[in-house]
Amino acid sequence: MRTGQDTDESAELTETLLRPITYFYSVEIGELAMTRSSYLGAFEEIVLLALVQVGEGAYGMTVRREIEERSGRSVSIGAVYSTLDRLERKGYVSSRLADPDAVRRGRARRYFQIEQAGEEALHRSREVVSSMWEGLETRPDVGR
Repeated sequence: MRTGQDTDESAELTETLLRPITYFYSVEIGELAMTRSSYLGAFEEIVLLALVQVGEGAYGMTVRREIEERSGRSVSIGAVYSTLDRLERKGYVSSRLADPDAVRRGRARRYFQIEQAGEEALHRSREVVSSMWEGLETRPDVGR
């Protein structure tokens, strides 16, 4: 026969087992230790670099245009904005809304800028990629 305490313990155990678990992975590359969440994806890196290239006054469409001009690759504005949103959640970029204007039918434009953490992430990414390329420059079957 179950007591009230048994039922409470069972409910607590069930709640504990169903609680989501977050795992963090750590990879060491030379002296550079990074968690999985600090890695930049390839498109995240491209968006951050485009943001730096555009500079002050960067918004989604100017970032998209910069990527397309420099890469020759067609990019959807939705992909750019979803990446900018993700980078903002990571603390790599920040955004601000400008005052609405008549040209945009009363809508405000959202401007983005890279933050210190974003600059650091770009530098880490460059170091990792450079490290991975070391020694491959002399191989005729790689890097062409």
